[in-house]
Amino acid sequence: MDTTAVRTALLAENDRLADLYLATDPATPIPACPGWSLDNLVAHVGGGHRWAAAMVHNRATERLDFAEVPGIRRPREVDAAADWLRQSARVVLETIDATGADVPVWTPFGPPVPAEWWVRRRLHEVTGHRADALLALGRPVDLAPALAADGISELLSIIESGSAQPGTPRFGRPLDGEATLSMHATDGAGDWSASSTGDMLTWSTEPATTSVTIEGTAIDLYLLLLRRIPADHPALSVTGDASVLTAWLERTKF
Repeated sequence: MDTTAVRTALLAENDRLADLYLATDPATPIPACPGWSLDNLVAHVGGGHRWAAAMVHNRATERLDFAEVPGIRRPREVDAAADWLRQSARVVLETIDATGADVPVWTPFGPPVPAEWWVRRRLHEVTGHRADALLALGRPVDLAPALAADGISELLSIIESGSAQPGTPRFGRPLDGEATLSMHATDGAGDWSASSTGDMLTWSTEPATTSVTIEGTAIDLYLLLLRRIPADHPALSVTGDASVLTAWLERTKF
C-alpha cells in the first residue's frame, strides 16, 4: 500500500470504529483485551493516536510519557468521545505534515524511523482493535483482504525490527535454529515466509517450502498473528511442524 492509500485507510478504518462505538453499548466487554470495555478500547486507540502525534511534534528521541500528551483523555459523553476518536486520527496526519514526514522519531521496535511510519502503525492499531470489538459482538471481521495483508506485512516488519535490537531484542528469537514459517492467503491476498539467523528474523512475500505452513484468508491469518483466533481454528489449515507456529505465537506478543 502506498502512502496515500495508508493515510486514506487510517481515516476510514478509524471512522468505522467510531461508528461502531456509537451503535454499541460502550460497556460491552472486549474478551481479546481482558478487563476492557468498548469505552476502554476507544480510549486506548484515540489516546494512542494523540500520543504518536505528540511524539512526532516533539521529534521524540525517547518514549514520551502519556501525561505529557495534550488531549489524550477520552471525553465521558459517547458522542463527544466518538468525535474525539475521529479527530485523533486526523491529528496524526496534520502533525506529520506540519513537522515533516521524514523527520526521525522514536519507536519502541528499533532505531528512530521517519514520522510517516506512524501512520501505518496507527492504521493497524485500528484494524486490530476494531476486529476485537467485532469479535466481542459475535460479528464477522469485515476487513478488506488488502488491508489484512498489509497488517500481516506490517507486523512482520515490526518483529524483524524488534529482533534486530542490540543487546535485548524485543522479541527474542521468534524461530529456533533452522525452523521456518510461511503463510498463504487462500483469497489471493498474498504469501509470506520467515526465517532467522541467530535472533535476527528475515521475511519476504515470496512463497517458500518451510517447516510449517498456515493457510487461510488474509483476515484469518492476520487474526491468528494477533492471537485473536487459535491455530486450530477451523478457518485455518496448518501443515508441517505445528510446534514452530506455537513457539512463534508465544514469542511475538507486543
